Amino acid sequence: MKNFSRFALIVASVLASAPAFAQEAAAQGSWGGEIRAIAAALAIGLAVIGGASAQGRAAAAANEGIGRNPQSAEKLFTPLILGLALIEFQTIMAFIIAIILATK
Repeated sequence: MKNFSRFALIVASVLASAPAFAQEAAAQGSWGGEIRAIAAALAIGLAVIGGASAQGRAAAAANEGIGRNPQSAEKLFTPLILGLALIEFQTIMAFIIAIILATK
């Protein structure tokens, strides 16, 4: 049941972002615009899901490490923030690519 709810959340997030890009593609009146809109929606939807999952796992691992060894909190803080920043950067890059795909 847990896997089904996770799959349903992924499908809902991908389908919910598609109409925003599809309206402009419909105004263009070309089949290529619709495909680009769907590709952009899929790109940003998957990037957000992957980024959120990765950030959650990174935070959980850092908290588990701090819980096992509280003296390591200062040593874990900088790599954690750096890792979260890189994950966020990848998500932002996917957003930029989605914008480029949707506006061509």
